[in-house]
Amino acid sequence: MAKEWILNQAMNRWGLNKKNSVGPVSELIRKCSPKKLEDWEQYYYKQVHPKEYLEELGRKLYVKITEVIQYEVAEVTEQDCADYIKEVVINRTFEGYQTEIQTIYGQLQNILGMPMKPAPDEWDRLYNVDFFIEINNKHIGLQIKPVTFSHTFEDYKWKEMQETTHRKFQDTFGGRVFIIFSVKEGDKKLIHNTDIIDEIKKEIGRLKDH
Repeated sequence: MAKEWILNQAMNRWGLNKKNSVGPVSELIRKCSPKKLEDWEQYYYKQVHPKEYLEELGRKLYVKITEVIQYEVAEVTEQDCADYIKEVVINRTFEGYQTEIQTIYGQLQNILGMPMKPAPDEWDRLYNVDFFIEINNKHIGLQIKPVTFSHTFEDYKWKEMQETTHRKFQDTFGGRVFIIFSVKEGDKKLIHNTDIIDEIKKEIGRLKDH
């Protein structure tokens, strides 16, 4: 497994599996339509590159691993490893968090002052819900859609399907589902239907009183 990982990483790094090295193999194998492995092998060696060409690529890969990568590994110090771990755990985690709070999810959580949790995968299929807010053992569902999707909002079949799944969610978890449309301005996403925020706040208040 470790050997395959090294081979795969090196092959990808130097593009030895790219079209300009081995040809458009996905297209070629469909053109060949082989019944057996041998059919594809013979077609490739005859129509694309001879066997010796692939063997030469293999030798090139060997040099990259045993000379270039081995040299680079020898250059890595213990301090490099410690610095990298801190970079990933501290710096990049913080950068990811900053990016997250600039999303619709982050904006809503800040505005509402309530923790929001990503919905389990099956909820997306069953209820068309992306996030939820838990209050007194009941849940409010939130579905986020880009504003480019909003033109389908009046489509009868789509609206009917949403109403059915969202009603099922409310029957199961006690809280309503709200659809938040997002619009992109530059690199930032903003809530398009801002009036929905007051509705969510009212629903939060309703569940808190029960």
